[in-house]
Amino acid sequence: MNAPSASGTTTPRYCAQPPQTQPVLRPDLSPGRSRAILLVRAKWVNGTVLHYAFLDQGGDIGGPEQLEEVRRAFQTWKSLGIGLDFKEVADPSESEIRIAFRERDGSASYVGRDNLLIGTNEATMTFGWDLTTPYGRATALHETAHAVGFAHEHQNPFAGIVWNEAKVYEDLGGPPNNWPHEVTFENILRKLSKDEVTGSDWDVHSIMEYSFGPGLIVSPEAYRNGIPETLSLSAVDKERVLQWYPPLVAQPARLEAFQSTPLQLTTGEQADFEIVPPETRNYEIGTFGNSDVVLALFERVDGELKYVAADDDSGQDRNGRLAVKLVKDHAYVARARLYSTWGSGSIALMYW
Repeated sequence: MNAPSASGTTTPRYCAQPPQTQPVLRPDLSPGRSRAILLVRAKWVNGTVLHYAFLDQGGDIGGPEQLEEVRRAFQTWKSLGIGLDFKEVADPSESEIRIAFRERDGSASYVGRDNLLIGTNEATMTFGWDLTTPYGRATALHETAHAVGFAHEHQNPFAGIVWNEAKVYEDLGGPPNNWPHEVTFENILRKLSKDEVTGSDWDVHSIMEYSFGPGLIVSPEAYRNGIPETLSLSAVDKERVLQWYPPLVAQPARLEAFQSTPLQLTTGEQADFEIVPPETRNYEIGTFGNSDVVLALFERVDGELKYVAADDDSGQDRNGRLAVKLVKDHAYVARARLYSTWGSGSIALMYW
């Protein structure tokens, strides 16, 4: 799996994450609104069931054992007690995450809600090497973390890494990665905005941190001889994923028709409400107040919450609205995740 690089060290094959979409923010937005949008935009609404489908049965990497390692990676995240759920489906058109095994494509995944922008006949996650080794299992955890909404840790601006850029380009431009300059820049040298990262600390032990050989990092001095590989989730990985996706409340509070309910939330927090409509008709569900919110509605069908509709009003001069037909006595769950508030800071949710 590893090969000598141009600098004489042994370089692993790395994840080549596709570029994340960058929101076009209005220049008149306050710094606080802009920061919140960049921080929250990639994260799923907590409680979402992420459906994943395999586009092949191991491709040119191996057989069914490769699929099992991906299933195990999703289960590792779920076993932490997070509010997200993962369900394998046979039909790729019914999935948010589509997985292929292709050595030529390497390993990569779109980040969080960027998966929704990819056509249903295209892979959103690829694996380019054997997942049954310790490094391969770590790769499966790394790529599924991207799908959940997390970026590369060495691109954290708080890491303070100063690179020997010439050596980085030389090293990654040779085997086994053979990356062009733009891929190396996008996946290693480009620093994330401080507004995009959770917390203010660099977790060198994160599953999202690459291992690096000597000579690539100029500072911090402690890492001039390299960064060892991480093969499992760190304590901070677990803390961060639970911060964004805490365990769900067993029974959300009931939202009654025509009753405005205040939302007491801070950036990134979410409120969930059950809706049981008194009659079958067209309804509207919406937020009120000076706020940026992503609002999503799910219907409970055979014990699983099925996506109905969503609206993201972030950065816009409006409030989120869903216009949907609801069926009498059916159970729905409305979820509202906050980006930010301004003005009075008071916001509310209502359906009518």
